[in-house]
Amino acid sequence: MTAAGSGRPARKPARVRPYSLTGGRTRSGHVLLVETFVAALESPDGRLDPAPSGLNSRMLPEIRAIIELCARMRSVAEVSAMLKIPLGVVRVLLSDLADQGKIRVYGTGRGPGQPDRALLERVLSGLRRL
Repeated sequence: MTAAGSGRPARKPARVRPYSLTGGRTRSGHVLLVETFVAALESPDGRLDPAPSGLNSRMLPEIRAIIELCARMRSVAEVSAMLKIPLGVVRVLLSDLADQGKIRVYGTGRGPGQPDRALLERVLSGLRRL
């Protein structure tokens, strides 16, 4: 296959490294453990609000996929595994979405001590369903 009219072979689209999605950032503003739950927020009319006022067409497909996946409460580990995006990248993207008011973060451990057993059982159950 050749590029239109050039006689040169057509190039395959370059694969973008996942970390380019975060602009090279590796840290997030929120404490997002693997067992932390997140969920997309709904707009006042009850629909998921993926982007403010017409920006949806410019939203990265990975961001759109995260918001759609989080229509149901998910753990950070589930989001990473289901979308096949590295955990560190998912943490940064989820933190950005939380800052933008697109998702809500639940179940983040804020103090010393053991994690809640019921929370860990729900995460384990969700991972088994994968």
